[in-house]
Amino acid sequence: MNTEPTWDRSPALFRAEVRAGRFSGPTAGRCPGYVQANVVVVPEAFADEFGEFCRLNSQACPLLDRLLPGATRPSIAADADMRTDVPRYRVFRYGVADVIERQSVVDRWRDDLVTFLLGCSFTFETALTAAGLPVRHIDEGRNVSMYLTSRACATAGRFAGPLVVSMRPYRPEQIDRVVAITGSFPAMHGAPVHIGDPAALGIRDLARPDFGDPVTIRDGEVPLFWACGVTPQLALAAAQPEIAITHSPGRMLITDLADAQFQIPSS
Repeated sequence: MNTEPTWDRSPALFRAEVRAGRFSGPTAGRCPGYVQANVVVVPEAFADEFGEFCRLNSQACPLLDRLLPGATRPSIAADADMRTDVPRYRVFRYGVADVIERQSVVDRWRDDLVTFLLGCSFTFETALTAAGLPVRHIDEGRNVSMYLTSRACATAGRFAGPLVVSMRPYRPEQIDRVVAITGSFPAMHGAPVHIGDPAALGIRDLARPDFGDPVTIRDGEVPLFWACGVTPQLALAAAQPEIAITHSPGRMLITDLADAQFQIPSS
C-alpha cells in the first residue's frame, strides 16, 4: 500500500503545497518520474552573459528553459509561478546571499528579471532507484551533499567561479551501472565528473559539505561526484548583479516534464 500523500505524486499538487507554505524541505525523491529544475533569476542586463555561462559550462548548467523579462510562468510547469513555487529561495544582493532564506519572492520581483531553469541530478535518481541502486540521501531523509571544488568554470563576461559538485556513494561493483544510467541523462548533469579521491577536487572533508547534509559513507564505498546546479550561485559572487534569486540548494522547482523525455536510450 502506497502511504505517500497524493500531492507528492503530482507536480501540480506538489507546487500547490509549496505555494501554500506547507512544504519547504529538500525535493529529492519527491514526485518521482518528473523532472526537477535548478532556478537562477538575474536582471535582463546580465541575462545574455549568464546564458553564455550556461553554454560554456553545460554539464553544470544544462539549460531547460529561459523566460522573457518579468515573466513568472515557465512553459515546462503549467500554472507554476516562479515567485512562489520553489520550496525555498535565496536572494542575492551584489553577489552576497541574504542570511534568511524565503518561501516567496513576490515582494522582490521586478519586471526586468529573467528566469533560467537548469537540469537537476535529482531527476536521474528515480532511474537509479528503479535499477536497484539506492540513493543514500533519500534513504536517510537528508539533503544531498554538495561541495565547492578547486576546478574553475569557464568565464562568460562577469560570470566566473568554481564548479560545485553533488556526491553519492556506491560500492565498487555498482559504479559502472551508476555511470551508465546517469550518463544517459546528459541534460540532468549526466555522468560523474569524478570518481574516488575527493582531494583531487580540492575537497578536504566529505563529512562537512558546503551545502546540503552529510550522508553515511560505508566501509568499502566510493564517492561519486556530479556537476551541480548550485554552481551558478557561486558565479553570482563574481558578477555581482544588484539582485539575483535562486533556489535554496536541494530545493528545486518540480516541473511537468517526464524523466523519460531526457533519457537517451542505450545503443
